[in-house]
Amino acid sequence: MQAYRQKSPYTTALYLLVPEHQSVKGVKKKVYQEPAKDMIFFASFKTFGGTESTTNSAYTVIDTAIVETWYRPDIKSDCAIMRACDGAVYEVIGEPENIDMRNQVLKFKVRRVKGGA
Repeated sequence: MQAYRQKSPYTTALYLLVPEHQSVKGVKKKVYQEPAKDMIFFASFKTFGGTESTTNSAYTVIDTAIVETWYRPDIKSDCAIMRACDGAVYEVIGEPENIDMRNQVLKFKVRRVKGGA
């Protein structure tokens, strides 16, 4: 069995946004605070362009990306990440994959929904 090798360098600076769950009128809502300086990490960030759609006269674009980074146990499926270069916020889709269960490399998919009327 061959060890997993990273495919590209981890050069994109990202902030981890951990949600706080607040109850607003009896409904739980995720709220993200401003990122702390110690929550920065570097990763490989690959986008695939956006998927465009028009629903009820609202134009939306869904951007997806694959993120690969060193293992961090605090990255969970309810977290979000923010790119340091432009402040774009992406939510984590599904559970991050711990490659080969070695606690060395973490890979996950993210998405951002944007658009206008």
